[in-house]
Amino acid sequence: MPKPCSSLRSFTHHCLAYFGIALGSFLAALSIEIFLVPNHLIDGGVVGIALILSRLYGDAYLSLFFIVITIPFAYLAYKYIRRTFVLHMLFAAVVFALCLHLFEGVQGFNGDSLEIIVFGGGILGIGAGLVIRYGGCLDGTEIIAILINRKKGFTVGQVVLVLNIFIFGAYGLIFQDWHIALKSFMTYFVAYKMMDLVIVGLDDLKSVMIISSKPKQLSDAIMTELGLGLTVMHGKGGFSGEAKDILFVIVERLDLSDLKELVLNEDPSAFMAIENLHEVVYGSHPSYKKKTKNKLALKAP
Repeated sequence: MPKPCSSLRSFTHHCLAYFGIALGSFLAALSIEIFLVPNHLIDGGVVGIALILSRLYGDAYLSLFFIVITIPFAYLAYKYIRRTFVLHMLFAAVVFALCLHLFEGVQGFNGDSLEIIVFGGGILGIGAGLVIRYGGCLDGTEIIAILINRKKGFTVGQVVLVLNIFIFGAYGLIFQDWHIALKSFMTYFVAYKMMDLVIVGLDDLKSVMIISSKPKQLSDAIMTELGLGLTVMHGKGGFSGEAKDILFVIVERLDLSDLKELVLNEDPSAFMAIENLHEVVYGSHPSYKKKTKNKLALKAP
């Protein structure tokens, strides 16, 4: 039987997720009706297809076209991905369609092209990013991309990019307006970058793997002088077969220079492999905590 505090925490988590999805859908619909539709711009994916159809048959049908096109993608997600994702996806689609309908007739923003691209794409990206961050999805083409990725090996990003190029190209061919098609692509690019920023966050984190002949001295220096936690992993040299301790550290970009300097001062022959990190998640276990207010730390369990 689940503990009361655990049930409350789960309920709060679900409420927060649906609120985040609803807010993201609201912002995305606001951007489309205020910035994109009045200026004949389109987005990528399912929204882009719905915008093309609505321009052909009437802007009043935009929300209807979006729901109709989304249904088959929701079925694919239900069959091949997972059911909880489908619930979030359908919730996002319904809220988004309702907001599109509510914003019909609202006066659009008729400013400079740069203002429309930056602000329209930025708000759209924030909205779509919130939806994805909290487990939903507004772009059904990502479902196709995931399935192609599983069978053919192409990345999701590559498939989505190719599909969107076809969508923007179709717009240019249908309306014989490549100027608007190119502006739409620029708006999509701004939205994509803003969406990535919302999903990943502002933290610029690096993971560093350190192989040294002085692992004990290095680990002590890293923890005491930089205030960083670390994990010690036991490895073995592929050529020599010699046992080696590998230090794994997560560090903010601003502290990376200090870490490299400290490691090379302690052991000039040390080897470091540095990679970008998008996100670090850790629970309330006492072995995972922050050493200082401003430094991210990961301590070995």
